[in-house]
Amino acid sequence: MLLTIDIGNTNLTLGLYRGEELVSAWRLATVHDRMPDEYGLQLLGLIESANCSFEDIKASVLVSVVPPLTNTILQACEKYLKQTPLLVDAGVKTGLRIRYEDPKHALGADRVADAVAVQHLYGLPACVVDFGTATTFDAISGKGEYLGGAITPGIAIAADALFRRTAKLPRVELAAPPSVIGGNTVHAIQSGLIYGYVSLVEGMVARFRKELGSGMNVIGTGGLVSVIAAETDVIQILAPWLTLEGMRIIWDMNQEQVEG
Repeated sequence: MLLTIDIGNTNLTLGLYRGEELVSAWRLATVHDRMPDEYGLQLLGLIESANCSFEDIKASVLVSVVPPLTNTILQACEKYLKQTPLLVDAGVKTGLRIRYEDPKHALGADRVADAVAVQHLYGLPACVVDFGTATTFDAISGKGEYLGGAITPGIAIAADALFRRTAKLPRVELAAPPSVIGGNTVHAIQSGLIYGYVSLVEGMVARFRKELGSGMNVIGTGGLVSVIAAETDVIQILAPWLTLEGMRIIWDMNQEQVEG
């Protein structure tokens, strides 16, 4: 079995694959000061909850956009799973032609994994909208070129900033209100957050389509994708575990390197 580990700023996302089948997936809070032993024991507990043992894990692959945690998770895997994960970075095969400036230092490996998954599973050209700590838009051309994209603060960051930077506005649940015109403060904030981000997504997708062409596929992913996708039909494909799928595909492409 293959273990995929995606270290994000807000969530630590893990998947357990048997071949191409995603057997189990977990989305946990990223804890920046947790020790390798703590993460290692957590990994063993999750694997056991899937009725597996660490001996069943024949390989692992790691994507990280949190450099201080990368080595922590690597140590946890080496000690508790008895293996070193394949780290997705500039040295691995992806099958993508990267046209982003300074991809080694400036392009998140999770965005590369998303693009690889879309190329193999959903077709090109494509726009990937990833609803995570940041909301990112990634453009992949019909020729399999990663062109770049756009980055905006995520909806949870916006909600938190509104609460922290104002004296009287409350923290609200990220859910759609009964109507766009909010009849009270909570509903007004929810309207601004949910429908404001819906409009942001619709507008950005329209602009991407002008550059990529009318045949562009739109794939939504990330922990908050369902919140926005429920309010718009512009997201054609929901793929909450897209990064994990891309990691699995990248691992398959690099088996020779790993075994060597």
